[in-house]
Amino acid sequence: MVVAMAFSSLSLHYCYKGKVVEKYSCFAFHTTPLHILCKQTAGTTGSRRLSSYRTIIIPQASSATAVEDGSHNETDSVPTPKVIIDQDSDPDATVVEITFGDRLGALLDTMNALRNLGLNVTKANVFLDSSGKHNTFSITKADTGRKVEDPELLEAIRLTIINNLLQYHPESSSQLAMGVAFGVEPPKQQVDVDIATHISVYDDGPDRSLLFVETADRPGLLVDLVKIITDINVAVDSGEFDTEGLLAKAKFHVSYKGKAIIKPLQQVLANSLRYFLRRPSTEEASF
Repeated sequence: MVVAMAFSSLSLHYCYKGKVVEKYSCFAFHTTPLHILCKQTAGTTGSRRLSSYRTIIIPQASSATAVEDGSHNETDSVPTPKVIIDQDSDPDATVVEITFGDRLGALLDTMNALRNLGLNVTKANVFLDSSGKHNTFSITKADTGRKVEDPELLEAIRLTIINNLLQYHPESSSQLAMGVAFGVEPPKQQVDVDIATHISVYDDGPDRSLLFVETADRPGLLVDLVKIITDINVAVDSGEFDTEGLLAKAKFHVSYKGKAIIKPLQQVLANSLRYFLRRPSTEEASF
């Protein structure tokens, strides 16, 4: 969809033009730019109890600077969009990587939108390889100068980038799961959650374990994954969240009371995530 941190339990509510697009409660939602209603929490051990609401506004781009000079024929093969949020590679900043073949420009509008979220882009880089042009940003919080640790804000960063991608490359909506809710053209292919979901846990030394999750992408997924993990008192220390077309791929460093997760708890963790990710997305679908 990536996460350094003492994570807290939070939930997000998503709507589009007044219509609920996820199985969450919806309050006072407007049209784009995206508004996310978040339920803030008060601290307890391991997780948090929800106590108050606030709204995050994800701004849309204000200029078309992200679009490359030239045009792409509609018959061109549309590359798979990728957004990677990495909390491991830089101890002082959150690293974001955006790839969409060779179609991305300087992404100045995206950087401006991230600044509107109270973030500083401390470094930007571009490199090319066989998969296309990769734009990377090092991001810190403007008020602290430190990397982003709040899963709610990390999800807002992800949706801001995807919102801009849909704005300036509408053809990407046919390749992104978010295209169903926010794009001009929904994906022609839908991912079956039961087939797509893969979960595994491995020991990574005596003090932590590695949790891998691959599942169908949707808004709010990063926050929901962290909430499920922390609800069973497992700590999320760091990780990476990749949005890759219709799929989300997460890698979390996790621990229990400062130690690697024992086998029985690994099974509980995997079962909890699998149950949540495979449950019906609407009340009607449960009958």
